[in-house]
Amino acid sequence: MGAWAFYLTTIIVYGAVDAMACMALNVEFGFAGISNFGFIIFQSAGAYAAAVLSMPPAATSNGGFQQYVLGWNLPWPFPWIGAAIVGGLLALPFVFLVGKRLRGDFAAVGLLVSAVLLNVLVKDFVPLLNGDAGISIVPAPFQSIWNPQALGYQFAYGGVAVVLTVLVYFLFRRLTESPYGRSLRAMRDNDVVADSLGKNLRLQRTTTLVVGGMVAGLSGAILVGFISLWAPGAWGYAETIVLFAAIILGGAGNHKGAILGALLVPLGFEEITRFLPPVANPTLVPALEWVAIGLLIILFLWFRPEGILPERRRILSGAPASALAPVPSGKDTDALIQLGNLDELNFRKLLRLEETANDHRVILSTQGLTKIFHGVTVVSDVSIEVRQGRLTGLIGPNGAGKSTTLAMLAGTLASSGGRIFYEGRDITDVPSNQRANLGLVRTFQLASEFKKLTVLENLVSAIPKQSGDSFWGAMRGRRHWGREDKENIERAMEMLGGFGLTQYADAYAGGLSGGQRRLVEIMRALLAEPKVLLLDEPMAGVHPRLAHKIGDQLTRLCEAGMTVLMVEHELSIMDAFCDPVIVLAEGKVLAQGTMADLRANLEVVEAYLVG
Repeated sequence: MGAWAFYLTTIIVYGAVDAMACMALNVEFGFAGISNFGFIIFQSAGAYAAAVLSMPPAATSNGGFQQYVLGWNLPWPFPWIGAAIVGGLLALPFVFLVGKRLRGDFAAVGLLVSAVLLNVLVKDFVPLLNGDAGISIVPAPFQSIWNPQALGYQFAYGGVAVVLTVLVYFLFRRLTESPYGRSLRAMRDNDVVADSLGKNLRLQRTTTLVVGGMVAGLSGAILVGFISLWAPGAWGYAETIVLFAAIILGGAGNHKGAILGALLVPLGFEEITRFLPPVANPTLVPALEWVAIGLLIILFLWFRPEGILPERRRILSGAPASALAPVPSGKDTDALIQLGNLDELNFRKLLRLEETANDHRVILSTQGLTKIFHGVTVVSDVSIEVRQGRLTGLIGPNGAGKSTTLAMLAGTLASSGGRIFYEGRDITDVPSNQRANLGLVRTFQLASEFKKLTVLENLVSAIPKQSGDSFWGAMRGRRHWGREDKENIERAMEMLGGFGLTQYADAYAGGLSGGQRRLVEIMRALLAEPKVLLLDEPMAGVHPRLAHKIGDQLTRLCEAGMTVLMVEHELSIMDAFCDPVIVLAEGKVLAQGTMADLRANLEVVEAYLVG
């Protein structure tokens, strides 16, 4: 019975350590979309920090047979606190690998390579980390008072580990069930769009990596204090693959799924092999473990990619889940869209438009704007002016540079030359998220909804200056941001009612038809409270019956003080609503004026208006 009791304490500690690590990686990967294949580094660094902070100086420790730095002989809990701090600090250099320049698969490869290189460094640099031998005889917490080998001590140790795991669970739950968590998931689904709505991707990724690194470091400290040993060979990059397998099995984007995956994969596989009969080749069982883990990943990705406990749908409207309307499908779906009370919407109040005189001053302009891709000039010396309160059109043949120009204006694409001015300020070098916060918001040529967010979440995520849309705001809890979030949800519901999509408020945006997704994108851009709205083919995929109704509302918005620059191929829309209209051809401004003027211009007719 005694042996089984000690075995149970081991299961408890290892389960807590694996659960903490999986939850931390799940926040990075499942919520923020950061494929951190270097995750094990943070856990290893925390374990090493806890070891050397709790040990005496190397020269006086057990005859000085091993080398390591520090050796401060600190009492518990300071080594564990130090481990968390080291894990967080170590995350800061990794931010450069997951910033705006290096994203997605490239960032994942960069993190993986970093993990391999650091593991090699640790094994080869003896003075700092004692090389491949690692560090042994690490003092257990309070070992001068209690016997670490006693059953009571080990159960108490396991109890502390479980309590800390529960606290980590509630920490991450508070973080991810807030407006900030909504922004993390938006970044995961489409980081370019999230950036264009004013989200600070670098800060969000930094915070996520630092918090994940701190929890990983703490989990490493718990483990090293229990086994009294730190060896670099046990922290190879392959261990991160095991944690990813656990998250995939349990359910990415679900904290309980991460805990379940931790119990099934790193803990379950390790313990099951203890009960297998001995085999002639001692390396066979570990090899079979990797084969089994690989097969599990493939099978779950193929048959159940959402995992055992999928990410749950957030029902912000307050409607019961049973009342969710099915999303219609079929080629005639967009023809069935019925706009609601758009004419009754008070856009000035709903979008918080400033009471400004509509004096048609120049609010956005360019001078010699140029874009070169790999030696090919796509936009050449474009100089345009957009006046406040006007609905300005931008037309031209395919490949004329319209969308490229719009992307440069919004900052989602850097220009190769020229200047951009907004409200008299040179914003050429201002990042796109800061331009959005200044009131310069864009939509995209292709549907760009946040697919795994509901329609209502898509809209609410765009509303700027939310008190819960920051790490510290989220940590202050629902009492801090709950009332404001409720008001924002009501604003978004009013917008949905105007566009006739209330019944799909809690449906995943990725499941809507093309026209519905386009309407969601327009509503989301409006709720970002733009002063200047850059629309890239907003009527694409929208049924012709609805296009003119949307054009009427854009005119109303301009009358209320908003400025709109719209790229559109449907010339009837330009005829009805846009004045002036700018024509681009071969990357250059060809002409500008009313559609009547342009139709009388032979160059424009030959370049674009033929027929």
